[in-house]
Amino acid sequence: MSISYGFRRAGSAVAAFAAGLALCGSAPAAEPAHAKNVILFIGDGMGVSTLTAARIYQGQLRGADGASNRLSFERFPNLALVKTYSADSLVTDSANGASAMMTGVRTINGALGVDASVDRDSCASALAARVETVAELAKARGLSTGAVSTAAITDATPAALYAHTGARSWQGDFVIPPEAAAAGCIDIARQLVEAPEAVRLDLALGGGAEFFKAAKRRDGRDLTHEWAGRPGSVFVDTAQALVALPNGTRRVLGLFASNNMRRETDRPSDAPRLADMTKSAISFLSQNPKGYFLMVEGGLIDKAHHVGLAHEALNETVEFDAAIVQALAMTDPRNTLILVTADHSHGLTISGGARNSPILGLVPDADGKPKLAADGKPYGILNYETGPGAPGAGETRFDPATKDTLDPAYVAQAAIPMSSAAHTGEDVALYAQGPGAERVHGLIDQPDIFEIMRLALGLPAPKRPARP
Repeated sequence: MSISYGFRRAGSAVAAFAAGLALCGSAPAAEPAHAKNVILFIGDGMGVSTLTAARIYQGQLRGADGASNRLSFERFPNLALVKTYSADSLVTDSANGASAMMTGVRTINGALGVDASVDRDSCASALAARVETVAELAKARGLSTGAVSTAAITDATPAALYAHTGARSWQGDFVIPPEAAAAGCIDIARQLVEAPEAVRLDLALGGGAEFFKAAKRRDGRDLTHEWAGRPGSVFVDTAQALVALPNGTRRVLGLFASNNMRRETDRPSDAPRLADMTKSAISFLSQNPKGYFLMVEGGLIDKAHHVGLAHEALNETVEFDAAIVQALAMTDPRNTLILVTADHSHGLTISGGARNSPILGLVPDADGKPKLAADGKPYGILNYETGPGAPGAGETRFDPATKDTLDPAYVAQAAIPMSSAAHTGEDVALYAQGPGAERVHGLIDQPDIFEIMRLALGLPAPKRPARP
């Protein structure tokens, strides 16, 4: 099957999904109430095994039974499983995953805000394949819009709100190939700052300052100065400045790290927590009486998984949950739809353990001693399918009993040696609370999340590129 045919069929499936949501059996159902606000929380790489391990970890941190613990959003009334494949791969990356949720259209891995017809290296192709995002539709309707992430604000997930490109790596002009730059390709940082007034984000908080600053940019421009030079627009780079915005501020760009922000275990005091950024974002965006659309990403869950740091991945998931708790405290479930999901999964495995075993420890035997594998060595409760913790060619598996598995810097063991752990293709969970949450049930496709949000906000159907 061709990619273009698959794209058309996927588009038809999304349309059918939207129509079908209005029906229940043979009798028409009452249309779900519209939401004034929608907040989409995306835990990057937060697959179901990560959720399970994180809830146990959180409970054990509190001195409670981890297995019976629940993360805040696991109490939401509506739940669905989400298929995450891309137009060209069984396993999605963050670009297609986030883009599918933001546009309702599956694309190829590595692309943002475009359909699957895009030629990755062609600016003209990206323009022709451009598709509207839910943030752009919401902004055009008078709502406020914002993105928050612990990754660079130009990284794949937050960029999916505003960027249209075949190459997610083009975060700044200094990473665009010379021939693409000569052809007029615009980097993602410029797309954020130069977006038309009618669709430009009102708030963007995260890392990625190097992509905006003159020190690294080929064009010598300081995009933070250009942003702040517009009336009512403010640039901040500390947690203290974020909570002291001047009166009359209409747009905020906050960049708190050169690239990705630091993990919570190593966060500098002048950088905000994800919960702090979420609080500031909701407080700022809720000034608009028409409502808002906000995306909040726990971007460092994925970054930790890629390098085999299971402890850090779980800790970042707990931080992500704290941001959701903050949002729940500031919003009304009668007018705010909150969705929590992941863009893709990771190959984290939970390999056994007694009910009260520390989730970061070794699997015990019946006597409480480390259980031995066939090679005569203990093994951890948490391991990876792929990653840097696997033995290389000619090497044998290290004995984890000789390591401190509770150390955040401990690299968990893996089965297949890779410098960066791979994403995995199993379905992810979607949790929902608020107006429109009724549409979240069963097994859905990742682009359907766009329709759930669009219908909840009462936004018009997006314009799609004409295809033969």
